[in-house]
Amino acid sequence: MGLFSFFSKEKKETLNKGLEKTKTSFFSRLSKSIIGKSTVDDEVLDSLEETLIMSDVGVDTTLKIIENIQQRVKRDKYIGISELNSILKSEIAELLNQHHDNEFADFDAPLTKKPYVILVVGVNGVGKTTTIGKLAYQFKKAGKNVLLGASDTFRAAAVDQLTIWSERVGVPIVSQGMNADPASVAYDTLQSALSKDTDVVLIDTAGRLHNKVGLMNELTKIKKVMQKLVPDAPHEVLLVLDASTGQNAIEQARQFTAATEVNALALTKLDGTAKGGVIVGISDQFKIPVRYIGLGEQMTDLQVFNATEFVDSLFEN
Repeated sequence: MGLFSFFSKEKKETLNKGLEKTKTSFFSRLSKSIIGKSTVDDEVLDSLEETLIMSDVGVDTTLKIIENIQQRVKRDKYIGISELNSILKSEIAELLNQHHDNEFADFDAPLTKKPYVILVVGVNGVGKTTTIGKLAYQFKKAGKNVLLGASDTFRAAAVDQLTIWSERVGVPIVSQGMNADPASVAYDTLQSALSKDTDVVLIDTAGRLHNKVGLMNELTKIKKVMQKLVPDAPHEVLLVLDASTGQNAIEQARQFTAATEVNALALTKLDGTAKGGVIVGISDQFKIPVRYIGLGEQMTDLQVFNATEFVDSLFEN
């Protein structure tokens, strides 16, 4: 129990540190907008709306939050400024929990399928390969056998980077090099996973043409080929997004969800940005659970997303 508590505390500290820039930016804007006010009125709500939009929560999600707070003000007649934080916290928590997936409490939670196949998608530069490496590390640390598949064969660097991660983490990789057929690599990866009784399979895919029909066709082909060996694969289509790009991340989510059946999100680089509010907007707009968040450079800085912990940390102090 002591060991569990230690890691739980360490995880919380990493989360608090990772959200520092978002918290500082958001609450400094908020405090400036309500200075001298005693009650929540239209002027305060207008300022709150602007603060949420500036924090990359997104217009649609912001309007939803503001409308809900307006309903409370109307119902309760009087809401003091001191209550605004707790009301805002509960609204954001409710939005996130609506779409939050509790299937994985953490990396050491039992898997629903074996092998559990994760197909990783996303544009180049968002931290896709790094996220795969960190996922491999976390699953391995939790006692699971992991196998990587290098199906991003469009760039030689992508295969090389994934190979470096496989060596760093100490997990095997299936690779055919640059310009190989991505679906063929995925098939070989699953064949190897089945023969080795692998727990988790992480398959990288090309990050190009995220708004083109070519990507859709490629991902569909990869899925069909994998399903010859594992009928319900992939169990997770994980879209990796760079939180620091704010609204651009939302646009990428729009393009990828149109191209393939994304059912999980990973938000990277949260520690380097004040745009952490994008998690709320993306989760709400696309009704897809955020599964993992990246909070730093270390391999341990990738966490399974916990909506309650995230909101508690965001509103702490």
